[in-house]
Amino acid sequence: MKTQNPTPSPAVVAIPEISFELLHQAHDGMVIIDDHNTILYANPAAETLWGYDPGELTGRPVGELMAASVENGAAPFDIDASVQAVEPVSGEVTFENRSGDYISAEVSLTAARVGAGGRRYRLMMVHGTTGAGHRSRVVELQNTVFRSLSSEIQIQDVADMVCREVETLVPNTVAVLILLDEQSRLRILSGPGMPRRFAAALEDMRLTEADIAALANDLNEATTIVWDSYRSVGISLGLHHCWASAIRTRNGRITGIFALYSRSERNRGGWPAQIVNSCVPFCGVLIEQHEARQHISQLSNYDPLTGFLNRTAVHKVIRSLIGQPGDNHFALYMIDIDRFRDINDALGHINGDGFLKSVSERLKGVSRSNYVLSRSGPNEFLIIVPNTRRDDALRFADILHGCVKQPIEIGGNMIVPTLGIGISLFPENGPDGESLLSYAEQAMRHAKRSGLGMTHLARSEDNKAAQDRLLLGSALRESLAQGLLNLQYQPQIDVRNNTLYGVEALSRWNHPTLGNIYPSRFIAVAEETGQIEAIGTWSLERAVRQILEWDAHGIYVPTVAVNLSAGHFRNRNLPGFIARLLSDSKLEPHRLTVEITESVMMTENEDTNMVLQSIRNLGVALSMDDFGTGYSSLSRLTRLPLTEIKIDRSFIMNLEHDANAQAVTTAVIGIGGRLGMTVVTEGVETVRQLDLLCQLGCDVVQGYLFARPMPPEKLEEWLRDDRLAAVLKEAKESRAAASE
Repeated sequence: MKTQNPTPSPAVVAIPEISFELLHQAHDGMVIIDDHNTILYANPAAETLWGYDPGELTGRPVGELMAASVENGAAPFDIDASVQAVEPVSGEVTFENRSGDYISAEVSLTAARVGAGGRRYRLMMVHGTTGAGHRSRVVELQNTVFRSLSSEIQIQDVADMVCREVETLVPNTVAVLILLDEQSRLRILSGPGMPRRFAAALEDMRLTEADIAALANDLNEATTIVWDSYRSVGISLGLHHCWASAIRTRNGRITGIFALYSRSERNRGGWPAQIVNSCVPFCGVLIEQHEARQHISQLSNYDPLTGFLNRTAVHKVIRSLIGQPGDNHFALYMIDIDRFRDINDALGHINGDGFLKSVSERLKGVSRSNYVLSRSGPNEFLIIVPNTRRDDALRFADILHGCVKQPIEIGGNMIVPTLGIGISLFPENGPDGESLLSYAEQAMRHAKRSGLGMTHLARSEDNKAAQDRLLLGSALRESLAQGLLNLQYQPQIDVRNNTLYGVEALSRWNHPTLGNIYPSRFIAVAEETGQIEAIGTWSLERAVRQILEWDAHGIYVPTVAVNLSAGHFRNRNLPGFIARLLSDSKLEPHRLTVEITESVMMTENEDTNMVLQSIRNLGVALSMDDFGTGYSSLSRLTRLPLTEIKIDRSFIMNLEHDANAQAVTTAVIGIGGRLGMTVVTEGVETVRQLDLLCQLGCDVVQGYLFARPMPPEKLEEWLRDDRLAAVLKEAKESRAAASE
């Protein structure tokens, strides 16, 4: 029969009553063990810790108490083996008591010899630390989380660490941290021990508004959501109990759920739920940090307008695709929206953005899920199509053209977009991302030059031309810096009085290793590489110095004409530069002529008009070069402050035999005369051409009939030797011979 206050075994030496009462009433567990590892006495505190009724522990082997120890898989010391220990031993242990609860405790063993026979007995003192210990470890875990979040540790690693630590606090459990995404779907952020099938079931769930409202009202409703509906699945996978809490931000938004599942069939009491609730606050901070980092990642890797990858992110994707093993092929499409600048200028940037978004949605609509889409520029897109070769690549380009054929309504306007598409292929067009992008861009520009809505597949010769331009552009930059360019001058003859009208300054480049580079080639490279304005500025300075040198040598050249690019006339500082140049050199303004191209007329705007008028106000002449080769209109011609127009040589080549060429030349000469402009004709090579131009009323001519472009010193010789008179005499004799 069990008694509330058992008496010591007769084998025990008598213990004074006071000592016994102290043991019996102690708040910590007290267990006396004999030299055979049998429990001789256990006080009520010990019986309560292990979940035994009074007196039930007496006579049991002490090893039974630690058989269920779960601290790192074993007790911190072997109680049975400690029978011979002389020094006291101690340690912390977590064990499962008879009721199935996990108990944390500090255990110490003290040995002593008692009685005449000197038998060895031990006193085991057990101090329960479950509540305080768990609270302490949760606080320690919280601090670790905060330290980790302030460092560069990945959020995923921090979440995994939280789950593992909680699984240690409550052994034989599985912890999981779940996110609630923008579509109200559950997404597992961390759950290393979670069975895959159960994780898939959770991630298939989408919460309703009623679910979210219930969670906001009671965080513990999370257990209903992540367990009650899946209990049978969980039990089949070895999960028997669940404690869960929703995670709520300070503004009341539900962002996730923290849950703990037990593999034990026994109910663990209240501690698992308390630990879950204790972890919820710093799990909420962890989720907030995750969302913040995701947002930063979104900003740094994605285009905010279209949601496509940005250029930096797509470069990483290209490198990844190139690095894949095996027979790897893919196509890279560079897509430019035709005439997008006109849409932006006419409808404004807000409507332009709307137009871009509509186009991007159509591109996405015809792209499969494994295609990579990127917005790589203001109106440029990249699409990467895996496992694609030449013919399939061209077929998808047709699909892209087709997807934008329907009009898009923007700002009350119906606009039908067209695309310029360049395609490069891996590995045909290069072993690396830069080569593929370069090929695709060159192909896209080729498509744009071909017209609206065109496709071009990259070719090796396209990239070779680009490399040549790069090489030539670099050499040109060095030559400009080292003064290796020079000007040559071609005389212009006033046929009204057979005198020198002036000269045209023409840039020439003879590179030490590349040799003589034709102007048509290096001027185009200068325009593409942004050096054309530097050449124009240098030409103005050199031409003005040359006029002064000729004057010093007693050679009078009435005017020098210098070609400037369209970019110069968008620069409001150009008139001031010319004014300073004239002032510093004390050159009369009428001795300088600035030639503009028809492209300046085509891009006529307020800035261009102001620059041209300011130059003319200085007294500098303005000449329209190569008139008739572009798309200039007569109305624009009348608005510009021009002093002369130059008929392009293409009209003169067939002047002797082509009635249409004669008609156009006659019309241009007539227009120039009526507008008070001097008409200059280029490319005169025969006496017959000269006679026809004189008959049509042309004012000034230049061409090989009189002289080729020549260096300054050769022009001096040409003028000193009066070669003009000799040429005119030869022309007269030729004319007379022809009439006979």
